[in-house]
Amino acid sequence: MSGIHVVLGTGPLGLGVIRTLRERGEQVRAVNRSGAASVPDGTAVDQADVSDREEVRSVCTDASVVYFCLQPAYGDWPALFPPLLENTIDATAEADARLVVAENCYMYGPTDGPLTEDLPYEATGQKGRTRAKMARTALQAHQDGQLEVTIGRASDFYGPQVTVSAVGERVFANALQGKPINVVGNPDALHTYTYIEDFADALVTLGSHDEAMGEAWHVPSAETITTREFIELVCEAAGTDSKIRPVPSWLFRVISSFSSELKEVRETMYMFEKPFVVDHSKYSEAFDADPTPHEEAIEQTLEWYRSRADRD
Repeated sequence: MSGIHVVLGTGPLGLGVIRTLRERGEQVRAVNRSGAASVPDGTAVDQADVSDREEVRSVCTDASVVYFCLQPAYGDWPALFPPLLENTIDATAEADARLVVAENCYMYGPTDGPLTEDLPYEATGQKGRTRAKMARTALQAHQDGQLEVTIGRASDFYGPQVTVSAVGERVFANALQGKPINVVGNPDALHTYTYIEDFADALVTLGSHDEAMGEAWHVPSAETITTREFIELVCEAAGTDSKIRPVPSWLFRVISSFSSELKEVRETMYMFEKPFVVDHSKYSEAFDADPTPHEEAIEQTLEWYRSRADRD
């Protein structure tokens, strides 16, 4: 779409969306709280605190599409996340722009079988309930005619700049160094992993299609394999032989008792105890899908981790 594309958040996903937009020749304004970010040439970077209604309105004034790629600290989700989205909805509506919301799949809660977009929101943990609340808020704003909204949902993702993830630094950095890799839950259960560049590309595609509006979409991911198979691909590409060390769920619960950060992960343990397969056929049938094969995505991710190590 013509006009300025405003990307709220310059974490790994926000940066991916910015790269995708610039590659498509779009005008982009990146927004974060510092006003500074390492972005492609030609990208404007503005400072704004999205928890402040007036500040987010200011940076969205002339937007054609706004991408919500923000994420507070895990433990702050219930208190901080919904107001950030509500302020963004108001600012985007005032600008007469479209809103693209990036989500994960926490709102469904434990399920039997593949995850599809028509599943009910049955999460019982606070982060899952927060995600459900936000999804309902966004879609209701669309249904009420306040603005056009679409949602893109991904599974656990990996890629350049992704460090905090089930397959982030503790997998890629350890693999490069040949260190053991701890795996929480069952490493032999199928698990969908999403390459962050595919996530970003899908969000931009959703924002540019009328038929995407008013609905949630699971973004394309490469073939679902087990976590063990995924890590073996990483180690093979890294040229090392890191040992995979499963951490049983019961043991993780004991260990996490001594860490407030790890306690926040308990809620989503079910995702790693049995198959967690995210179905993106709805997206594929509407827009086609050509997700990056894991082998290629892993090589690109390792390249980033190597370059980071060289800088350090």
